[in-house]
Amino acid sequence: MENLQGYLCMVLAACILHFKRALGLLVLTLIGIFFYVWDWLIAKYEAKIVERFAVHGGFFRRKLSLFKIPLFVAALVFIILWLSLDTAKQGTNQLISFVGLLLFIVFLFIFSKYPGKVNWRTVFWGLGLQFIFGLFILRTEAGLTAFKWLGKQVEIFLNYTDAGSRFLFGDAYTNHFFAFKVLPIVIFFSAVISILYYLGFIQWLILKIGWIMQISMDTTPTESLVAAGNIFIGQVESPLLIQPYMVDLTRSEIHSVMTSGFSTIAGSVLGAYISFGVSPAHLLTASVMSAPASLAVAKLFWPETETPKITVRSNLKLDKSEAKNIIEAACLGAFTSIGLVANIAVNLIAFLALLTFLNAALSWLGNMFDEPGLSFELICSYIFMPIAFIMGVDWNDSFMVAELLGVKTFFNEFVAYRRLSVLIARRAEGKLEYVDGIKQYLSIRSETIVTYALCGFANFGSIGIVIGGLTSLAPSRLHDIAGVSVRALISGTVASFLTACVAARLSLIPWRST
Repeated sequence: MENLQGYLCMVLAACILHFKRALGLLVLTLIGIFFYVWDWLIAKYEAKIVERFAVHGGFFRRKLSLFKIPLFVAALVFIILWLSLDTAKQGTNQLISFVGLLLFIVFLFIFSKYPGKVNWRTVFWGLGLQFIFGLFILRTEAGLTAFKWLGKQVEIFLNYTDAGSRFLFGDAYTNHFFAFKVLPIVIFFSAVISILYYLGFIQWLILKIGWIMQISMDTTPTESLVAAGNIFIGQVESPLLIQPYMVDLTRSEIHSVMTSGFSTIAGSVLGAYISFGVSPAHLLTASVMSAPASLAVAKLFWPETETPKITVRSNLKLDKSEAKNIIEAACLGAFTSIGLVANIAVNLIAFLALLTFLNAALSWLGNMFDEPGLSFELICSYIFMPIAFIMGVDWNDSFMVAELLGVKTFFNEFVAYRRLSVLIARRAEGKLEYVDGIKQYLSIRSETIVTYALCGFANFGSIGIVIGGLTSLAPSRLHDIAGVSVRALISGTVASFLTACVAARLSLIPWRST
């Protein structure tokens, strides 16, 4: 208690001496107090909350029928009024992204595994949480300022990697930007995540986010924890949080676990994308918004038809780090990243080589029909162009955005973000060029939308990685894991597209900004 009093006195003294400099410390202190009160309340009232509102909670299911129609009508009226007023203020073009969101939901429902078994509470709450997060971050001054500040701090923090790169490779390390600038960031961030995991901070935060999604969305503790974990850790690492329970998951839960992995990115590679020049604020926002969206999409595309075995959060225990101290935790994080860095490097070499070969083969084939410009990117542009447009991308930009979506889906998001960074740099430098009547840059709005759409591991190469990772945790479930993988890939892709639609609908960036 004396230590706490001393700390609070220090914070108070810092605020009195120089409030602006002490603002960050004050905010962190208030957040700490908030979560302390949170833990106290949850410890005292958790049983009642779970009984009333959690999975299979009796109270909510008994009372829902009484309020279902009034709540639905109220929600519908609110949406219509909000769309009317906001569209009049922002312009009718933003309606396209809302229509796109509805079309994606209709698509998922039509091709759902069990359309008659959909739990619409999960779907609506998932999309609602996504919308609330987006509204706070993109439409409020506090949210915009907070995430811009947070993104800037992350960017500054990741730049400390340069000290190690400069020492090891010399002052000219940036001449090999990707190898000596980008990949070392993955190593550094992996070490930091490992330290936070050792301290218990990651588990503590994951449990809180997962608990919120479980209570509000009517999802099981296992799939909620994995969805929360995917905000911070990768699609292979997050299922380790529920390793003891993998053999008991239903097929719908396995589908949710895989969808969550496909629709988000790992914290360890977040820094790499930021180093490309992609907005850190938008990447952080996309990671947060896609978590509830992944559960909503997963439960719409593959509804639960079995009885989950794990239905109470207290049954779950998250493993602690194997490290004995912080130094060992940092070393383990760095060692673990070796495989990830090697995987990124060899995949980029292989995929870029394959893409170049494929384009050469298509060009050779196209020459026979007087179409020497035929390429994989061109084919992807025509396939994904309507999807890019309904997400809210300007029609003049949809061709290039579609190319990025295709590259991300059939190769990987690293290649797509690297190409996006070139377009961002081109616009920032004022190189607003046209070649054969086709724009060679994107508007700021289109850059923003595609940043959200690309923010996920949903590509065909990831299927094998996820199947291998989950099968190693539950070998007896290989058949079920492989059986849901393709649907999970589609779900993860659509979840990222939904996040892009919400961002496009709520973003205040002008439609034709350059």
